[in-house]
Amino acid sequence: MNLTHLDESGAARMVDVSEKPVSVRTSTASGRVLLSEEAVAILRSGDTPKGDALGVARIAGIMGAKKTPDLIPLCHPIALHGVKVSLEILDEGVLITARVKTADKTGVEMEALTAVTVAALGLIDMIKAVDPAAVITDVRVEEKTGGKTGDWRRP
Repeated sequence: MNLTHLDESGAARMVDVSEKPVSVRTSTASGRVLLSEEAVAILRSGDTPKGDALGVARIAGIMGAKKTPDLIPLCHPIALHGVKVSLEILDEGVLITARVKTADKTGVEMEALTAVTVAALGLIDMIKAVDPAAVITDVRVEEKTGGKTGDWRRP
Protein backbone atom coordinates (compact mmCIF):
# COMPACT_ATOMS: atom_id res chain seq x y z
CA MET A 1 0.00 0.00 0.00
CA ASN A 2 1.27 3.46 -0.91
CA LEU A 3 0.96 5.86 2.02
CA THR A 4 0.39 9.34 0.60
CA HIS A 5 1.79 11.20 3.60
CA LEU A 6 5.26 9.61 3.30
CA ASP A 7 7.91 10.61 0.77
CA GLU A 8 10.36 8.24 -0.97
CA SER A 9 12.60 8.13 2.10
CA GLY A 10 9.73 7.45 4.51
CA ALA A 11 9.61 10.97 5.96
CA ALA A 12 6.24 12.56 6.72
CA ARG A 13 5.10 15.15 4.21
CA MET A 14 2.07 17.22 3.34
CA VAL A 15 0.40 15.87 0.20
CA ASP A 16 0.34 18.24 -2.79
CA VAL A 17 -3.32 18.62 -3.77
CA SER A 18 -2.83 21.47 -6.24
CA GLU A 19 -3.68 19.30 -9.27
CA LYS A 20 -6.80 17.74 -7.73
CA PRO A 21 -10.20 19.03 -8.86
CA VAL A 22 -12.45 20.93 -6.51
CA SER A 23 -15.51 18.90 -5.53
CA VAL A 24 -18.22 18.98 -2.89
CA ARG A 25 -17.17 16.78 0.01
CA THR A 26 -18.84 15.91 3.30
CA SER A 27 -17.97 13.87 6.33
CA THR A 28 -19.97 12.79 9.35
CA ALA A 29 -18.30 11.62 12.55
CA SER A 30 -19.66 10.60 15.92
CA GLY A 31 -18.51 9.88 19.43
CA ARG A 32 -19.82 9.47 22.94
CA VAL A 33 -19.18 10.96 26.34
CA LEU A 34 -20.03 8.38 28.99
CA LEU A 35 -21.38 10.00 32.16
CA SER A 36 -22.73 9.09 35.57
CA GLU A 37 -26.49 8.88 36.13
CA GLU A 38 -26.24 12.09 38.18
CA ALA A 39 -24.54 13.98 35.35
CA VAL A 40 -27.10 12.75 32.81
CA ALA A 41 -29.93 13.86 35.10
CA ILE A 42 -28.36 17.31 35.50
CA LEU A 43 -27.93 17.67 31.73
CA ARG A 44 -31.57 16.67 31.19
CA SER A 45 -32.75 19.20 33.78
CA GLY A 46 -30.56 21.98 32.37
CA ASP A 47 -29.19 22.76 35.84
CA THR A 48 -25.48 22.33 35.09
CA PRO A 49 -23.32 24.34 37.51
CA LYS A 50 -21.41 26.19 34.75
CA GLY A 51 -24.39 26.96 32.49
CA ASP A 52 -25.47 25.67 29.06
CA ALA A 53 -23.19 22.63 28.78
CA LEU A 54 -24.65 21.37 25.49
CA GLY A 55 -24.56 24.81 23.88
CA VAL A 56 -20.95 25.36 24.89
CA ALA A 57 -20.00 21.89 23.60
CA ARG A 58 -21.75 22.57 20.27
CA ILE A 59 -19.85 25.83 19.74
CA ALA A 60 -16.59 24.20 20.87
CA GLY A 61 -17.11 21.50 18.22
CA ILE A 62 -17.68 24.07 15.47
CA MET A 63 -14.59 25.98 16.53
CA GLY A 64 -12.59 22.73 16.67
CA ALA A 65 -13.50 21.90 13.06
CA LYS A 66 -12.31 25.35 11.97
CA LYS A 67 -8.98 24.90 13.82
CA THR A 68 -8.18 21.39 12.55
CA PRO A 69 -5.17 22.36 10.39
CA ASP A 70 -3.67 24.14 13.42
CA LEU A 71 -3.94 20.93 15.47
CA ILE A 72 -3.24 18.12 12.99
CA PRO A 73 0.20 18.68 11.42
CA LEU A 74 -0.43 17.42 7.86
CA CYS A 75 -4.00 18.65 7.37
CA HIS A 76 -4.59 21.20 4.64
CA PRO A 77 -6.26 24.48 5.57
CA ILE A 78 -9.51 24.39 3.60
CA ALA A 79 -12.65 26.47 3.47
CA LEU A 80 -15.43 24.92 5.50
CA HIS A 81 -18.85 25.69 4.05
CA GLY A 82 -20.88 24.09 6.80
CA VAL A 83 -20.35 22.55 10.23
CA LYS A 84 -23.24 21.08 12.19
CA VAL A 85 -22.67 19.59 15.63
CA SER A 86 -25.52 17.87 17.46
CA LEU A 87 -25.63 16.43 20.95
CA GLU A 88 -28.18 13.89 22.11
CA ILE A 89 -28.56 13.00 25.77
CA LEU A 90 -28.76 9.23 26.24
CA ASP A 91 -29.18 7.18 29.42
CA GLU A 92 -25.43 6.45 29.52
CA GLY A 93 -24.18 9.91 28.45
CA VAL A 94 -24.18 12.06 25.33
CA LEU A 95 -23.94 11.11 21.66
CA ILE A 96 -22.12 13.77 19.61
CA THR A 97 -22.45 13.92 15.83
CA ALA A 98 -20.67 16.36 13.52
CA ARG A 99 -21.28 16.87 9.80
CA VAL A 100 -18.79 18.99 7.89
CA LYS A 101 -19.07 20.19 4.27
CA THR A 102 -16.70 21.86 1.84
CA ALA A 103 -16.18 22.42 -1.87
CA ASP A 104 -12.41 21.97 -2.05
CA LYS A 105 -9.56 19.69 -3.15
CA THR A 106 -9.39 17.43 -0.10
CA GLY A 107 -11.82 15.81 2.30
CA VAL A 108 -13.13 16.86 5.70
CA GLU A 109 -12.90 13.63 7.71
CA MET A 110 -10.33 15.10 10.10
CA GLU A 111 -12.46 18.22 10.59
CA ALA A 112 -15.48 16.09 11.50
CA LEU A 113 -13.43 13.97 13.92
CA THR A 114 -11.92 17.09 15.48
CA ALA A 115 -15.36 18.67 15.86
CA VAL A 116 -16.63 15.62 17.76
CA THR A 117 -13.56 15.41 19.98
CA VAL A 118 -13.45 19.11 20.84
CA ALA A 119 -17.21 19.11 21.52
CA ALA A 120 -16.65 16.18 23.88
CA LEU A 121 -13.86 18.06 25.66
CA GLY A 122 -16.08 21.14 25.92
CA LEU A 123 -18.86 19.04 27.44
CA ILE A 124 -16.49 17.46 29.95
CA ASP A 125 -15.20 20.88 30.96
CA MET A 126 -18.77 21.98 31.65
CA ILE A 127 -19.75 18.86 33.64
CA LYS A 128 -16.48 17.81 35.33
CA ALA A 129 -17.53 19.23 38.72
CA VAL A 130 -20.45 16.77 38.70
CA ASP A 131 -18.69 13.86 37.01
CA PRO A 132 -14.88 13.90 37.04
CA ALA A 133 -14.87 10.32 35.67
CA ALA A 134 -16.46 11.19 32.29
CA VAL A 135 -15.03 9.20 29.36
CA ILE A 136 -14.76 10.08 25.66
CA THR A 137 -15.24 6.96 23.55
CA ASP A 138 -16.07 5.60 20.10
CA VAL A 139 -14.94 8.64 18.08
CA ARG A 140 -15.14 7.56 14.44
CA VAL A 141 -16.00 8.55 10.90
CA GLU A 142 -19.51 7.38 9.99
CA GLU A 143 -19.51 8.40 6.34
CA LYS A 144 -17.86 10.58 3.75
CA THR A 145 -18.89 11.75 0.31
CA GLY A 146 -17.09 13.16 -2.70
CA GLY A 147 -13.52 13.19 -3.87
CA LYS A 148 -11.49 10.68 -5.86
CA THR A 149 -12.42 7.70 -3.68
CA GLY A 150 -16.14 8.52 -3.78
CA ASP A 151 -18.66 7.80 -1.09
CA TRP A 152 -18.08 5.61 1.94
CA ARG A 153 -20.37 4.63 4.80
CA ARG A 154 -19.48 2.65 7.93
CA PRO A 155 -20.86 -0.88 7.45
